Amino acid sequence: MSQDLIVQIFREFLKTAALLMAPMLLASIVVGVLVSIFQAATQIHEQTLVFVPKILAIGFCLMVLFPWMLNLMISYTINLFSNIPLYVR
Repeated sequence: MSQDLIVQIFREFLKTAALLMAPMLLASIVVGVLVSIFQAATQIHEQTLVFVPKILAIGFCLMVLFPWMLNLMISYTINLFSNIPLYVR
């Protein structure tokens, strides 16, 4: 196993992880900014007000995007396992 192969496997892992995290992080950021704008406009500075909408947005993203995420994880795992003879060589 060469260093280039290890770097390639790790790069593919990071790419897959970033693709899996991105929709939920973006939803969380958008909801956080909207709640912050609402808090600034109404001058309600309750710190716990942000958590419930963020949790709901992330839960909604998980419900909608879970089949795509599962498909991506399965294809990554199949690709990794099918190439084991190539890695061991």
